[in-house]
Amino acid sequence: MYSIKQLQDIISKEVDQISLPAFPAELYEPIRYLMQLGGKRMRPVLTLMGCNLFTDEIQPSIIPALGLEVFHNFTLMHDDIMDNAPIRRGQATVHEKWNPNVAILSGDVMLVKAYELMMQVSDMHLRQVLNLFNKTAAEVCEGQQIDMNFEQYDTVNVDQYINMIALKTAVLLGACLKTGALLGGASEADAEHLYQFGKKLGVAFQLQDDILDVYGEPEKFGKQIGGDIIANKKTYLLIKALEMAQGTAKSSLNHWLNTQVFIAEQKVNAIKLIYDELNLRELAEEKMQAFVEDALLHLNEIKADQTRKQLLIDFANQLLVREH
Repeated sequence: MYSIKQLQDIISKEVDQISLPAFPAELYEPIRYLMQLGGKRMRPVLTLMGCNLFTDEIQPSIIPALGLEVFHNFTLMHDDIMDNAPIRRGQATVHEKWNPNVAILSGDVMLVKAYELMMQVSDMHLRQVLNLFNKTAAEVCEGQQIDMNFEQYDTVNVDQYINMIALKTAVLLGACLKTGALLGGASEADAEHLYQFGKKLGVAFQLQDDILDVYGEPEKFGKQIGGDIIANKKTYLLIKALEMAQGTAKSSLNHWLNTQVFIAEQKVNAIKLIYDELNLRELAEEKMQAFVEDALLHLNEIKADQTRKQLLIDFANQLLVREH
């Protein structure tokens, strides 16, 4: 059985060895730049862990794990353009460092590269793995579109929001684990339980992202603090604030949401104060924990060695104890 560190090292080595042409540099250099920005590589590591849960022969899952990581980074490159995000993992986003057209085209090539890597799965599993990949890729785009639609809605409820983040973020974690499980010889039932474990964990992870956007430290979080507040993004915290705020708090919230010209720091501080008054950080953390517990119920159903399951639990804990 591999340790998390060993699996991360395997993936890091594979990322370093990705083969990309030198010309035209403006197309391929942004891909190298984004892929080298690091991160925890949790999606490819989960793919390897999904395989390792059932077998020590993880070799068949390494290239598709890399494909899933390339796909994930493709979505980040395009999401950053749509969100007009200036920072990714503590560095300038691709569209800021180059320009939006470069980021769009480089992202397109990343999607092609992801398919090229996924196609290297053995013939025995290829159709099953590609069907899952196609379904997941479409769902991620659906989630992003729903997220953008939310910008036009006056109100969004918690269930709608959870469905959106499940599509935009969580299904990919589930797909990574299920891909690894299928390549590791898991039964369809066990592979599906692992998918649900990853999906529930992904929702929890995104809820934590909402919390860290407000309460994180930029040098540790790696992204702009308060970016969701500045953009009026309907996160769990904002949805609950709109639901719960009354009197002065409601008036202040509506003022900041409808003010077109403002000093970013003032808006972030004012809305954060409302969140604090409503104890929304605690509510969000409780919601996050509920999804973690649901995830663990699915993991318990899987017929696999408890020691190997524990590695997944440890990894989940690492994901959900990011720096505040």
